[in-house]
Amino acid sequence: MRLYQSVGPNPRMAAMFIAEKGVTIERIFLDILSGENRQDDFLAKNPRGGSPCLELDDGSFLDESVAICEYLEERFPSPPLIGTNAEERAQARAAIRWVDQQIVVPMTNGFRSAEGLPMFQPRMLCVPEASDGNKAYARDGLEKADIRLAGQDYLCGNRFTLADILLFSFVEFGATVGQPIPEGCNNLKAWQARVASRPSAEISANPKNGL
Repeated sequence: MRLYQSVGPNPRMAAMFIAEKGVTIERIFLDILSGENRQDDFLAKNPRGGSPCLELDDGSFLDESVAICEYLEERFPSPPLIGTNAEERAQARAAIRWVDQQIVVPMTNGFRSAEGLPMFQPRMLCVPEASDGNKAYARDGLEKADIRLAGQDYLCGNRFTLADILLFSFVEFGATVGQPIPEGCNNLKAWQARVASRPSAEISANPKNGL
């Protein structure tokens, strides 16, 4: 297998997941700022040009970060980062979807239509007038996450899962693009510090680590 990765929260999520698994996968860095992921050789692998992208042993490709992590969970089930039974897996997947809908989607759209507009407008729909609204949705999602984390270490109680990796990757990203954790969200801030102390967080902070 090979993982094509770059800067950004989704590639960080995949890199952090791999680090938690403790597996060795060949990784190739893509310079998305120079448009390397839009060149013909990479588009032949992934026509959507997204990062991360996992090349499988049979030469096929996966290009969605959650799908990549789901696949790696099945290939390398220990330590479990989704679950060991149907109930645990369902709980983690529900949390993943919640984070994606409440935080990731509006935060990403808010960024693409404002600070990221010069990069994204030439190749996808961006709605600048919707940026403030999307950022408000994301801020509300972060506040809801703070409530959800009250009295527990992680999104799924005492289990560290892919849902936490997803949320952490975007909380860290949000802090760099003007969408930080809202004031007063002390549960979320304590959770962020807890996750940041994991070796996988430091390893994944630099997309060129391990290359």
